[in-house]
Amino acid sequence: MIVQLLPDPSLDLFVHAVQGKKALDILILDLRGMTAFTDFFLICSGRSSRQVMAIADHIQDELRKNHIRPLGIEGAGSGHWILLDFDHVVIHVFYDPVRRFYNLEGLWSDAPRIQIDSPETESPEFLAEGEDADDTSNVPAYDS
Repeated sequence: MIVQLLPDPSLDLFVHAVQGKKALDILILDLRGMTAFTDFFLICSGRSSRQVMAIADHIQDELRKNHIRPLGIEGAGSGHWILLDFDHVVIHVFYDPVRRFYNLEGLWSDAPRIQIDSPETESPEFLAEGEDADDTSNVPAYDS
């Protein structure tokens, strides 16, 4: 469910696509007037690299049904940070520790924000065998 009215009606399709695989901490940054390369960042997280890849795949599948295809995709092989560029909307799907490390929300702290309700999740159903939801072995080290 959307907490407040979206500033662009086309965002509704993107939000619903992101919510389809139980993405966490969904946030829209309104970058209109702040940058020339996009109008909105839609940022979300997954609990594992497998869930991150599932979210990104689901977004593409759902938007393709509406004849919307990304201009570019980056990071799809790692499952830590997948960027989907849809021109006026750039979607960032993060593995949660990687999201905290890169802190896009902090980098764009002046941008208006729209917090979106995440679907309720009971357990991390996207974990691969032997994969730990808190495994940060491939996450960049953070220097304090």
